[in-house]
Amino acid sequence: MAPTSPSDDPLSDEGLERLFLPLNQASGILAAVSGGPDSVALMHALARWAALGRRPPVHVATVDHGLRPEAATEAAFVAREAALLNLPHRILVWTGSKPASGIQEAAREARYRLLVEQARQAGASHLVTAHTLDDQAETVMMRLARGSGLQGLAGMRRETDRQGIRHVRPLLGLPKSHLLDRCRLQGWRFVTDPSNADERYARVRWRRLMPLLAEEGLTAERLVRLAERAAQADEALDLKAGEALGRGAPRLEAGALSFEATSLTDEPFAIALRVLELALEQAGLDLDNSRLYRLEACTERLRQAAGAGEALSLTVAGAHLRLTPAGRVSVGPEPPRQRGR
Repeated sequence: MAPTSPSDDPLSDEGLERLFLPLNQASGILAAVSGGPDSVALMHALARWAALGRRPPVHVATVDHGLRPEAATEAAFVAREAALLNLPHRILVWTGSKPASGIQEAAREARYRLLVEQARQAGASHLVTAHTLDDQAETVMMRLARGSGLQGLAGMRRETDRQGIRHVRPLLGLPKSHLLDRCRLQGWRFVTDPSNADERYARVRWRRLMPLLAEEGLTAERLVRLAERAAQADEALDLKAGEALGRGAPRLEAGALSFEATSLTDEPFAIALRVLELALEQAGLDLDNSRLYRLEACTERLRQAAGAGEALSLTVAGAHLRLTPAGRVSVGPEPPRQRGR
């Protein structure tokens, strides 16, 4: 929907002040710009915002994954456009061997690793990307299809930490169409990535389905609202789980975290599950959403055994969970397996 007045336009001078409010306290800003219309609009918006007053220095970086022959040309294009805006620009190249499968996930990890390294080199405390409302809706659908819990359905957060660098997504509430229209209206040049139409990639296939879902009422806006509600519920569960774990007298010893099983048995299942997730995190372990069902099964078994006063030992995703007859749970790394046993 087009803004009804200049003050309603998120890319007006007034709108930019609201959009980039989290960036005012940055020591420096690194904008990831691929050359597509979303990131080009972000680059122009940041340049305009920086010209409106005393702002942190803005830098631009483009990642060349080395996966397409056009990528180097596109990165050079962004460099020229950034120079026209008086913004310093760096091209970051993903070198080394590339995996035969899972290439998109590997490229994503490499991209953020390179961007975080560049942010540190540039003295930037904040990394900014051009993820949009449409990107958020696609992310929610993909995670829903994988059976994610609330944490996954909350989608991408507007702000998150990446190894000490604050990652901000200021355009997360804006549809792609708004940014594309702005580029065309202002004459901002951009490139078109052919991989965005390659149906070998799951996100592209979901993108093709979105108009059909919208016809049934499942619009991108409603999916994003679902993500916002999931994030609110997720935050509440985190708070209550932290309180429940605290009541269990947690102790961290030799890389393992132990706590009273009452933190699991005296709480509703959803909070008990989050207590176990939090304990894994505090013990330095991680469980991705794809293994959520296994953690749910472990939580149920621990609650049943604790209620019966039984001992229990089980493993999940490299973690060893142990319940003593006295009712204390310990969470630590799984010991190395011995051959022949």
